[in-house]
Amino acid sequence: MLEDHSDGRLVMESKYNLILSAEESFARRVALADIVTRPVKPWLQLIPGMFIFDFLKRTTEIRRYSQYFMFPRKIAMDLSRVTVNGKQRNDGLSQAEEEIKIWLRSLRQHSPAIHQAHAAILNLLIDHYTKLFKADGDNYYGLVKDAYKNQESYDAYLKQLTSLEQDLVMAINELLGENDRKRPLAKQPQVEEQRKKEKGAIFME
Repeated sequence: MLEDHSDGRLVMESKYNLILSAEESFARRVALADIVTRPVKPWLQLIPGMFIFDFLKRTTEIRRYSQYFMFPRKIAMDLSRVTVNGKQRNDGLSQAEEEIKIWLRSLRQHSPAIHQAHAAILNLLIDHYTKLFKADGDNYYGLVKDAYKNQESYDAYLKQLTSLEQDLVMAINELLGENDRKRPLAKQPQVEEQRKKEKGAIFME
């Protein structure tokens, strides 16, 4: 188990780092899996040096998606952590939603529907991370398993998260169009595939 300390701060920090690292790793796996499934363009092999350009482009894409994926999750994690430590959830929720709004405007992805969808996801993530911060475990999988107790409960969380993400995809499609491959949420099928793999690994332990 994670080492216990009288004030709890080091335990909380250890859990925070475990969760953060797991989410960042998940984002990278999603982006990489999406890239791998795309057909290779033959002309890249014909032009000298183009493989380097393609590598840098893919590296940038992975980093960009990871930043997009992690921004709301870091906000939710921070708010969950202070909530577990005794602060009222509503005290920071308005500020968190305002940060999301500013972020969406910087991406030119703001609309009332998109903001509402992100707010719903944010609230669900706060609930999820709060459970993880209160759980016991030696690693991220252990925290999830202890927080949800069984696969059925975790499935219910994932089903709710997927439904909210689909609402977000629809809202973004209305703003940007369905065929905009630059949208990070174009990777949503890989998100769901990676979640299935991760869920299997968690509950096989």
